Amino acid sequence: MNKLTKFLTLLSVVLITACTSTVAKRDPQYAAVRPVALPEAPRADGAIFNVSNNVSYFEDYRARRVGDILTVNLEEKTTAEKESATTVSKSNSNSVTTPTILGAGLQFDAPSFLPLDNKTDNNGEIALSSEHEFDGSGDSDQSNKLTGDITVSVVEVLPNGNLVIRGEKVVTINQGNEYLRIGGIISPRDIDADNAISSKRIADVHMSYVGDGPTNDANVMGWLGKFFISALMPF
Repeated sequence: MNKLTKFLTLLSVVLITACTSTVAKRDPQYAAVRPVALPEAPRADGAIFNVSNNVSYFEDYRARRVGDILTVNLEEKTTAEKESATTVSKSNSNSVTTPTILGAGLQFDAPSFLPLDNKTDNNGEIALSSEHEFDGSGDSDQSNKLTGDITVSVVEVLPNGNLVIRGEKVVTINQGNEYLRIGGIISPRDIDADNAISSKRIADVHMSYVGDGPTNDANVMGWLGKFFISALMPF
């Protein structure tokens, strides 16, 4: 019994430690790409200058090759509003007159167990009516804003000169991590003189801002709560 208690205690400590770990979980899809090293050209003229090792101090440095880096200025702001209203009503009435047999109306005496005031001289006349009404309304507002900066790297140069970029920023605060990931396609013409570009000029952009740790776990709804607000709930 003592061994079982020690094992359960040790297992609980391991699980708690694993749940409170602050080790960042990097996403390989947003990993930076290292530039391809160019082979050094053989020198056949005896000169000490080599073009492959040339460094220009007067060119306008902007990202244009695989492995180059540039800064993305996050300027994301979205606002959406939706309102709907529905009203449905329906009424229906049906009646059946007294049947006639050989010119005389049908009459009968009702059974004694029926709760009728007049149990004699009844006919077969039937009347039915129904009414249905439905009123529904909905209103939805959503607003998002994301500002800041993230430096990314060029991972591919397309045949038309556009650049495929991607990058990830991880910030560890107390017992949680914040992940900012972004990727997309940009045009070199949209890069500013300071080697920066606005997030508004990124095509096919994929952007996510997520977190983990106790603070994030506290904001996650449990499975039972999700069930009660899902479409599976019949009420």
